[in-house]
Amino acid sequence: MNHAQLATKLNSIGQGHVYTFYDRLPPEQQQRLDAQLDSLDLDLVARLIDTVVQEPAPFQLPPDVKPAPYYPYEPRNPAEKDKYQKAFRRGEELLRAGQVAAFVVAGGQGTRLGWDGPKGTFPATPVKRKPLFQCFAEFLLALEKRYGPQPTFYIMTSPPNDAATRKFWRDHQYFGMKPENVIIFPQDVLPAVGFDGKILLETPGSLALSPNGHGGSLLALYKSGATADMARRGITQISYFQVDNPIVRCIDPLFIGLHDLDGAQMSSKMLPKEYGKEKLGNFCLSRGKIHVIEYSGFPDALAEERLPDGQLRFRAGSIALHALRRDFVEALNHHGFALPYNRADKKVPCADLSTGQPIKPEKPNAVKMESFVFDALPLTDISIIYETNRQDEFAPIKQPTGNDSVESSHAITTLRNAAWLEQAGVHVARTTQGKPDCVIEIASGVALYPDDLLPRKESLRPIKAKEEVYLG
Repeated sequence: MNHAQLATKLNSIGQGHVYTFYDRLPPEQQQRLDAQLDSLDLDLVARLIDTVVQEPAPFQLPPDVKPAPYYPYEPRNPAEKDKYQKAFRRGEELLRAGQVAAFVVAGGQGTRLGWDGPKGTFPATPVKRKPLFQCFAEFLLALEKRYGPQPTFYIMTSPPNDAATRKFWRDHQYFGMKPENVIIFPQDVLPAVGFDGKILLETPGSLALSPNGHGGSLLALYKSGATADMARRGITQISYFQVDNPIVRCIDPLFIGLHDLDGAQMSSKMLPKEYGKEKLGNFCLSRGKIHVIEYSGFPDALAEERLPDGQLRFRAGSIALHALRRDFVEALNHHGFALPYNRADKKVPCADLSTGQPIKPEKPNAVKMESFVFDALPLTDISIIYETNRQDEFAPIKQPTGNDSVESSHAITTLRNAAWLEQAGVHVARTTQGKPDCVIEIASGVALYPDDLLPRKESLRPIKAKEEVYLG
């Protein structure tokens, strides 16, 4: 739409104030503001303001909530062991056929980590300080070496970090991956909206925009043409993960195999919660459908409920690792995007509509409208959950110190690698408390599993106290 059409549209939905300063802006800022507005689905924005901002539906716990069933990390009986073996072989078959793609949600910036750039460029590993994107590329190259085809890697960015992400991959020669197998595209954005239902301006000449939530990844896959590209390549399954975890199994043959053998449309990995109100979503079952209920909305009584053996009754925590059928993602978009939008009250810097001066709020002043990827689970006919192990593949980097930090990620990585080396018969120095007294990094090209170290056993030496060791 041109400027006159946009102005008419804005007035019709009660948002004409967006052009308050328009006539005082230089031409390039006028063009930028018009372009921002033209990129939005203004009818959707108006509908969300009505339903999410001004008349939000109160949260309701799904009826008859029960703990969701899951496959355990280790098989419990011979029949389950046999199924896991079949599932692993099936996952390998899919990888050899080139039918599985990796998909990372990487729209965030490294601001909370004190890093000036996309989060995927953050130096994450304990010895070589490899960036997160390199960790994933090396994992996928190790799969290529093992199974034949190089998995295609789809990377969802956000408008603020898209150009920097593309440049980073180019500057690093795609870390050895084929450029045509690294597909980068941004997710959509939505405007932040004041509690009065008015779209906020970030500056007199720009909107206060933010990504449309991790559920928007399933819209972006379709809208960008990524799912059409997958269809051309013969890809049937998508392995979904988030950018902050350097030891994630970007594609796990066992998990993909279980998901495929059971005919699931979308499946999930879970971790057993360490305590009732741990900040993980809760996998629940309601009327035969799997739901994730965020920890903030989960009743304390249910969160702390225990079984006779003392275990948490609701112990399955969501860590945003999923497998999805490509055709399921396509179906979610065939008649308009199927996922609901949710309200998040936030502090959003904005421009004062009277003066144009910046406002830095000290308390929430606006609503961001977001969709959540796990809201696709109740829309499936079949969905499975598989338990994974914290030490094996969950060392997220969300903050500089404390839980889920650079520090904790390095410690978990070393703990995992020490255990792998000890299984191969290598002595690893430990403290009197039993923790590794060293720092160990193992490249994916060396080992994807502990048994991969066995052929190297004779060349591996004991690791001394305070050593930093890199196997690559």
